[in-house]
Amino acid sequence: MPHFIMFRHPLPILNVSEHLTRLKLQTRSHSPFIIGALLGTQNGRDVEIVNSFDLVTNAGPGKDLGLGEAVGIEVDPAFLNDRKEQYKLVFPSLDLIGWYTVAERPTPAHVLLHEQFTAYTPTPLLLILSPRPDVPGNLPLTVYEPIVEIKDRQARTVFIQVPEKIETGEAERIAVDWTARGGEGRWSLSSHLQTQRMAIKMLQDRIHILVKYVAAVIAGSATKDYDTLRSLTALVASLPASENPAFREEFNTEYSDVQLTAFLATLTKSAVTLNDIVNNHLLLFSPDSRDGSGRMGRKNPNKMMGSTRHHRGGVDEGYAPFQSFQTY
Repeated sequence: MPHFIMFRHPLPILNVSEHLTRLKLQTRSHSPFIIGALLGTQNGRDVEIVNSFDLVTNAGPGKDLGLGEAVGIEVDPAFLNDRKEQYKLVFPSLDLIGWYTVAERPTPAHVLLHEQFTAYTPTPLLLILSPRPDVPGNLPLTVYEPIVEIKDRQARTVFIQVPEKIETGEAERIAVDWTARGGEGRWSLSSHLQTQRMAIKMLQDRIHILVKYVAAVIAGSATKDYDTLRSLTALVASLPASENPAFREEFNTEYSDVQLTAFLATLTKSAVTLNDIVNNHLLLFSPDSRDGSGRMGRKNPNKMMGSTRHHRGGVDEGYAPFQSFQTY
């Protein structure tokens, strides 16, 4: 009986699938050999696989994992330790809990690789991805737990399947949904335009089908479906409303009124701004605002605007009586 209850998160599933797809494109191999580490947490019998990362080995990529090929395969311990410490700095609660690869089922070759991970965790788990597009159903991911079995007075390691279920949080659901939609950024516009193009093309195809059907009914080569013809008549009758001259004239009038209102609002705002500028200019450059030394004096603006300078029984040359400025 398994000792653990497994909870898988969406992120390691996406990482393993991306790792396999990437190596398929790079090596042009149908089933390349991949291997990586699993990160997660363990609380009693509950184990959660939260994240994963690729591993480096001395084996060339693109090979299937056979019994003979796995004898000399070794995981790079320096790379594994470096990546584990880097993840530990960012996610202190995550520990190395196992490893993953691609195969149909566990074999003795996996036992040889599995022993290399016992130096990092006492009971490493094995996650196997078995991609079979011809078999629909659940996700082709299986988690195995190693146990020691005594057979013929000899101990051997065997793998038994662990019951599991997918565990996801709100942030992970948003991220997975975002990824499934193709992401955002520079591709969002392209995705939106592609959707609009497909919708317009579908509408055009259906219109062509209806036109051909009506032409066939008129020619007598198709059977009349009165329900369909009544629906078409109602649809066609609703279309000329947008081309009615009275509707178009009323629409243009309302559109012009809205534009004129927006223009008047902008013009009023500009007049208020101009009024403030003129008042500030008069306040700064009025002759009564300067003292005898030629510097700006602090005078009362109301007194300054209502006063004039008289000389020789009249107004000095170059000055004119100030009249109140008011904007309407």
